[in-house]
Amino acid sequence: MAGMEDDESHAQPPGRLSVFYYGAGHMLNDITAACWFTYLLLFLTDIGLSHRDAAVVMLSGQVADGLATVFSGELIDRFGHFKIWHASGSILVAVSFSSVFGGCLPCKIFSSDSSALETIGYSIFAAIFNVGWAATQVSHMSMINCITLHSTSRVVLASCRNAFTMVANLSLYAVAIVVFTVTKASTPMDIENQYRWIAYLSIFIGCCFVLIFLLGTKEPRLKFSAHGSCNARISWTYWFKKVLYYQVALVYVLTRLVVNVSQAYLAFFVINDLRMAQSAKALVPAIIYICSFIISIIFQEIAWTSRRLKAYYSAGAIIWMFCGAGIFLLPYNLSGLMYIIAIFIGIANALMMVTGVSMQSVLVGEDLNGCAFVCGSLSFLDKISCGIALYILQSYQSSAPRTEGNLSSDVFISITRFGFGLVPAFCSLLGAATTYTMEFPAYASKPLVEPLLE
Repeated sequence: MAGMEDDESHAQPPGRLSVFYYGAGHMLNDITAACWFTYLLLFLTDIGLSHRDAAVVMLSGQVADGLATVFSGELIDRFGHFKIWHASGSILVAVSFSSVFGGCLPCKIFSSDSSALETIGYSIFAAIFNVGWAATQVSHMSMINCITLHSTSRVVLASCRNAFTMVANLSLYAVAIVVFTVTKASTPMDIENQYRWIAYLSIFIGCCFVLIFLLGTKEPRLKFSAHGSCNARISWTYWFKKVLYYQVALVYVLTRLVVNVSQAYLAFFVINDLRMAQSAKALVPAIIYICSFIISIIFQEIAWTSRRLKAYYSAGAIIWMFCGAGIFLLPYNLSGLMYIIAIFIGIANALMMVTGVSMQSVLVGEDLNGCAFVCGSLSFLDKISCGIALYILQSYQSSAPRTEGNLSSDVFISITRFGFGLVPAFCSLLGAATTYTMEFPAYASKPLVEPLLE
């Protein structure tokens, strides 16, 4: 009788407070990830590492993250205990992240300033940070499917999660604006101090929200009641036989490439290519995330069907294609238009991220004892592909500063323009084309008849 009551309660929409508590759980990951993708490459090159060495540090973190997601997903499917994995990962993230921006510890130990030792030192802490990040991400994302069986409520949870991602990013850029304005950096040590303060404040903000999540969210019981035992695991081959698995995986990877690669090159683009003020490397992304936050909130009041998921994703992809073309052709003497483009990028990011993540829930359906593997395997592909893409782009990045001598035209065609403009636009095109070919299960096509939230 108790099991039947659990199933019935999980089939109902979760309360607004429950959705809020859940959404807060990824704040630490989101704010540190925003700092990672927005400022890591810029930080490493500012303190003297070559573009290729900076890319190696980024790639080492992405590879560690990718491997850890698969490992975490398998163990979570086998043993459960989402909140324990989440808390453990959060502790590792909080302890290690400050060291990523905190200077080269091996260099201090061995009293050496060699570039090879610097690269190794930063790569070690980047890998440790990403292992903790992966454990938190997989546990939090897979919880969506075990909190409720209500298909549209899963989209609401994903939308709230995305809204808190926007809050995290805005918090980071608010902190960055203050730090860059109050402190001046004239030496590599000054630069390290700036980013160390950004890291410390980001960790503090994120940990506050992690506590809200851990105290307000109950350990999901649906995973056990649906199958009777947490050991009734679903084999990996079950997913590999589904065409929809490969389609959802491709869409998710392409969506993450759009968001992460564009975020990594945004600061380079506004400073080096458009020659905007230093504050622009925080102000422009802030505009993007304000717009994404607004769209994510609106999404919580929409009744979702599979057709709407595909339509909204395609709309976001089309917007990004136009934005990518605009970025690639934008001359530096019209840099003010970047603020307008940022608005549309924010809208497109929200449209693609919320619907892209929600497609995972449609794929999982009621096969809850394989949900962590789905999240982990897709995240593995996401991390590895992003790491490789950034490594390749950084390998072709020129170390030479932009001077009047190489300004033959108002449009300076650089690797940054390819990374911030063409790569996301091309990935958006492939994502929209893949979405068009999807055929969701029949249950995902039924509209919601109850309210989204109690």
